[in-house]
Amino acid sequence: MIRKSFLILDRFGREKEKKLWQSGISDWQKFLRTRNVPGVSVTKKAYFNRQLLSAQKALYSFDSRYFTARLPRPEHWRLYDFFKEDCVYLDIETTGLSEEHELTVIGLYDGLSSKVMIMGLNFDYDSLRQHLQQYKMIVTFNGSAFDVPFLLKRYPDLVPDVPHFDLRHCCRRIGLTGGLKQVEKSLGIKRQNGIVDRMYGGDAVQLWRMYRATGDDYYLNLLIEYNEEDVINLKPIAEKVYEALECAEISLKKSL
Repeated sequence: MIRKSFLILDRFGREKEKKLWQSGISDWQKFLRTRNVPGVSVTKKAYFNRQLLSAQKALYSFDSRYFTARLPRPEHWRLYDFFKEDCVYLDIETTGLSEEHELTVIGLYDGLSSKVMIMGLNFDYDSLRQHLQQYKMIVTFNGSAFDVPFLLKRYPDLVPDVPHFDLRHCCRRIGLTGGLKQVEKSLGIKRQNGIVDRMYGGDAVQLWRMYRATGDDYYLNLLIEYNEEDVINLKPIAEKVYEALECAEISLKKSL
């Protein structure tokens, strides 16, 4: 989808993009090959050509950071298909939702294996930061409002400045509302452990408190499993949401 996107051009919004699609210019190559683009002056055309060539070079060099500021944040999903093999699914657990609360667990999933770091046990800032630097994209559920700001407030250099596919906001665009568990149920995604399947965010807070109060690993293991299920399930949700959003854009092009 990214190669069909013109929102990376300066002062180029959705309406201008739609008009381009309507004129038959549906991707970067068609724009570059077209001598006279409707609504674009000769000077602007040359300028936009340079921008698209730079974007093309960045894309094929796997430089995802090039697009972080150039593509509007609500449209970062358009990069998912290109960078999905190099993205990280991220979810954190905390003692609460306010700034005074603490991080307890951070879960990462690369599409093949998961990694969980627990405060006071195996959390290591340098190792985590180095690990995160290898990824080209971050996928979360409501992470732009909670997870990432929460982490950056405590560790300003921890999260790389790469595109961020926030599933919660994109889910709303295709009619999927509610929290992560509700979206999972709407898509028919079930968790393996029945206890974990019935848990919600507040339960994760209670599990941490029980673990800290008793030292019983049973509560910690449940919390770890809950977090792992969170990050692992982000992948099938991302795939379904991306497909739905792409289909919606393709349908829009055909209807113009």
